[in-house]
Amino acid sequence: MAIDVYKEWLGIPEGERPPHHYDLLRLVKFEDDEEKIRAHYKKLNNHVRKYAAGKYSNESQELLNELAKAMLCLTDPERKREYDESLGREFDEDELTGPQSVEQVLVEQGHITKEQAAELKGFADQRGLTMRDAAVQMRLVNAATATQAMARSQGMPYIDLEETQPDNDILLELPQHVAKRNTILPLFIDDDMLLVACADQPTHELEDDLRMRYQVPSRWVLAMPRSINEGIKKYYAAAEESEAEEEVVVEETTSKKSAKAAKPAKKPEKKKPAKGGSQLAPEQLKERKQLSIIFSGWAFIAALLVDQFVLKPYVFSQTWPWPWVLSTLSVPAIAFYWMSGMWKK
Repeated sequence: MAIDVYKEWLGIPEGERPPHHYDLLRLVKFEDDEEKIRAHYKKLNNHVRKYAAGKYSNESQELLNELAKAMLCLTDPERKREYDESLGREFDEDELTGPQSVEQVLVEQGHITKEQAAELKGFADQRGLTMRDAAVQMRLVNAATATQAMARSQGMPYIDLEETQPDNDILLELPQHVAKRNTILPLFIDDDMLLVACADQPTHELEDDLRMRYQVPSRWVLAMPRSINEGIKKYYAAAEESEAEEEVVVEETTSKKSAKAAKPAKKPEKKKPAKGGSQLAPEQLKERKQLSIIFSGWAFIAALLVDQFVLKPYVFSQTWPWPWVLSTLSVPAIAFYWMSGMWKK
């Protein structure tokens, strides 16, 4: 019987399967706090990973992918709004807000002051840096916080690649050198769209290339450049190793099936000695043969004496020599035949 991973692992009561994103992430319905959404995802992600090495490894990976897809949906403002509306949420017009710059997001979240935001903008303009890189270089925030602010300003979800593992089949469809050159990492297919982690907004040429490779449009999520480069090394190596192991297993399975299907070779039958054949050592055979010859000789002499002194004068006096032939020749012949059985056994 299949395990209900939602109930057994996440504590979700029986009901809608699969559960909607808020139930899946154990959130209040229509939760808008991105930090809380990410915190719940991280906690559940770590919990489900405990089952990755056991007999439920496949179910674990599928659930991890579901959690990641739910988190990415609920941290993407545009997709979240569409998803919430599909669940019956109604929005007021004044709830709609336009795009914000990175520094505005950082000020709103309380990471920097308005004065620091002005300094940040001037620093970035002078050095030709993105606001994310400028904020990190000025040590106002760490790389993760700056990248999350950048993602929000561009209307993109943010992803932590240490918590999300790509689908090996999807990953290996894109050569590693292409991923490294463009600082991207394909993750998995979600709602007939390819989810791709990137360090910055992708070019139209890159989007067209991925569409040709995967035959589906792409949806982009923002990640730290360093985490993408590390993920390329880590996940490509793991995917190639896993693929090699699967090939070995397939080859072994195929070999076993072929061996089983092939007609087994007949075991060489032990030759039974022919009837009357010998199983004795050469020395024993020689000795027995000599004995049979000696015995046959004495039988011939005995038969000759009986013939001359018993049979001829008293029994076959009128029809001799036919009895002589019968007795003198047949007796030793029979004796020899009987004795020969001794050295042929």
